[in-house]
Amino acid sequence: MSWLNLGSLGGLVALAFLAWAAGGFRRPIPWRTVASAGGLMLVLGAVVFWVPWTRTALIWINDTVITVLRAGNEGARFLFGPLALNPGETTAGGTPSIGFILAAQVFPAVIFFASLMAALYHLRILQPVVKLFAVLFHRTMGLSGAESLAGSSNIFIGVESAMTVRPYLDRMTRSELLTLITCGMATVASTTLALYVLFLKDSFPLIAGHLVSASVMSIPAAALASKLILPEGETPDTLGGVPPMAESGRKQNTMAALMDGSWEGLKLAAGIGTLLVAILGFVALIDYGLLKFTAPLSDALAGPVDLRRILGWLFTPLAWLLGLAESDLTAAGRLLGGRAILTEVVAYQELGRLGADGALSPRGILVLSYTLCGFAHVASMGIFIGGIGALAPARRGDLSALGLRALVGATLATLMTGAVAGFYYYGQQGLLGM
Repeated sequence: MSWLNLGSLGGLVALAFLAWAAGGFRRPIPWRTVASAGGLMLVLGAVVFWVPWTRTALIWINDTVITVLRAGNEGARFLFGPLALNPGETTAGGTPSIGFILAAQVFPAVIFFASLMAALYHLRILQPVVKLFAVLFHRTMGLSGAESLAGSSNIFIGVESAMTVRPYLDRMTRSELLTLITCGMATVASTTLALYVLFLKDSFPLIAGHLVSASVMSIPAAALASKLILPEGETPDTLGGVPPMAESGRKQNTMAALMDGSWEGLKLAAGIGTLLVAILGFVALIDYGLLKFTAPLSDALAGPVDLRRILGWLFTPLAWLLGLAESDLTAAGRLLGGRAILTEVVAYQELGRLGADGALSPRGILVLSYTLCGFAHVASMGIFIGGIGALAPARRGDLSALGLRALVGATLATLMTGAVAGFYYYGQQGLLGM
């Protein structure tokens, strides 16, 4: 174990302190939740990184996800032809790929994954797994049943997870609501996991298995951060146990579930696409102004200054807490700062490029893969608040007031997840699949 590993462990403690500071040093500190959430993260990390048979499980998960992605890509190839081919591939007739096209090569995977998850939900295959994780979170961390159920659902469903606790939203405490939003923003759903796998599978072949691990680990991290920011001061209605999952209407058959899921996936893909068009254009406009304004100072500042560079300066101290090598810090700060504004989609795409170019160490790639695994950006704050507010209109005021704190908590939670990965990784052979 090196100084970098100890730096990651110290960073984990420092990030928890920052969460407490972000809440104004509120008391009493929920020691049971803090200790059990931290312990659960460390146990999960030890299982993933140190238990020998876990490597086999990660390979199996990874191979399964890649196989599903290949199967889902068949529909895209039929529809888009060479546009859906990865760079270097050709059709059966010999037509080559014209290069990487996000809309044709990645978004179809989101649609397919959404339809697949809808079918698994209809067949009641997902529900027992969600309930199992919910019981684990409830019994270990002392969360309310509704918090635990929503957090567990986030691993598999995403923003729609609030539907599973819809009957309890109106009566949730403010601390419960904060945990609900923070868990949502600190994880990624299985429907978008396909995006990140496609970006990183060449530079990090076992990325799919580690993203699943990161999503599970982020739930106790989010609980720890949110409860330090806003400790529970009331008695939740579902404190005694995990309630039944609320279901939004069972489909007539599996085909109907697939069709409904594909429409939801289409809306998700379209939402991601339109969000990227709007945000990237807005950031480009800001960059144009910054470059014009700072042009006379470019020599003194060692180059042009754009928004991502400024955000990189702000996030580099947080990247240092992850226990990264000095050579990785500048790139890590830019990736973390970029995610806060440009979404994790752009950050993962950039991480994949840096990994392919050899601009990051294997440790940097692994730790940042865990750290970026979350919807912790400005756009998702509006998405989650708006989505949950539509289900519980009476709580819109509370949700709006908690939004910024949830973003801070989710950002710190994903950093904690990365710090745990950094603590346990010391260059083990085969852990990245390379």
